[in-house]
Amino acid sequence: MTSPHWLSGGFRPFFFLGALAMAASVLMWVPVYSGLFSLPTLFVPRDWHVHTLLFGGVMAIIAGFGLTAVANWTSRPPVSGMLLLTLVLLWLAGRAAVTLGARLGPLPVALLDVLFPLSLAAVMAREVIAARNLRNLKIVAVISLLALADLGFHLEAARDGVADVSLRASLSLVILLILMIGGRIIPAFTRNWLNARKAAKLPVTFNKADASIMVLSGAALVLWTILPDALATAVIMLLAGAGQIWRLTRWCGLAARREPLLLILHIGHLILALGFLAVPCALLLPQIGDATASVHLWTAGAIGIMTLAVMTRASRGHSGHPLTADRLDLAIFALVILGTIARVASPHAGEAARPLLDMAALAWAGAYLAFAAGYARRLLIPPAKAR
Repeated sequence: MTSPHWLSGGFRPFFFLGALAMAASVLMWVPVYSGLFSLPTLFVPRDWHVHTLLFGGVMAIIAGFGLTAVANWTSRPPVSGMLLLTLVLLWLAGRAAVTLGARLGPLPVALLDVLFPLSLAAVMAREVIAARNLRNLKIVAVISLLALADLGFHLEAARDGVADVSLRASLSLVILLILMIGGRIIPAFTRNWLNARKAAKLPVTFNKADASIMVLSGAALVLWTILPDALATAVIMLLAGAGQIWRLTRWCGLAARREPLLLILHIGHLILALGFLAVPCALLLPQIGDATASVHLWTAGAIGIMTLAVMTRASRGHSGHPLTADRLDLAIFALVILGTIARVASPHAGEAARPLLDMAALAWAGAYLAFAAGYARRLLIPPAKAR
């Protein structure tokens, strides 16, 4: 029996669903934050907002990317058909449980939610182990840690009412995963593009200096998770941010500026690095910094830009379209950047803060809705056969 087209590869259902979840995490959050209505969830509104973004939208996008990439890494057939459908249903069950689970109780909600990341990690581990592609087990390890952080999120929220430590742990793991994947694909994609144009200067390959900065960045994220207000945390985060910016300068981003599909990846990594600088600055200089706005450089900025950059590129490449941005892609990138700028600026806008926050939500969510609407046909519907 042939599987439907939308179950032929992990990126097809999960990029589409992930985009909708990312938009919902903001569009539903704003009226809840304003007191216009409440959700029948066990989480306080802020925790629902963050959890839906990280474990709803981002986790779906990680699944779409990971299940597609693992087939390339291992040269095995892509995960598809009933197994992929099972993963989709587990994701949907988790989203329903988290949003509507006030009557279920903490334990059933937690179990239903954590089943998806655990199952995703198990499926990806099976693929890389079967192909003896053990170098990519580190990606599986981070996804497994995300599943544990998800469980911690539920347990901490049930115990304390809010999930502060687990929130930082979850965000840190997503940032670490973006650093790992971005550090692999950004220079590689840029090198391929420049090679095709016979450029003299190419991105520097990963070396010991890169490895040292990655270790430093990981240490900074661990310290921020457990000791967010410590001076040592601020110092190490500043060093990590400077190191990540230095890495970026070696990837020839300006040389590839004529292709927006490449340039947006470099912009995403830059904003991620700036987050490492802004978060400790908000601690050291509270009179000019804002902790929430600084963290949104990571959430709205780095996560928003990098997920959309990866989704547009992968969707194009795996659907037989050229790897060059069209007007839709440019609109998507413009909206997510505008949303990021407005969200980070809103705490400093005085009386204009609330309108700016609303504009940020509409622009940022609009980027994901534009992706979902513009790419739905390519992702979900088989191409028409030539006559």
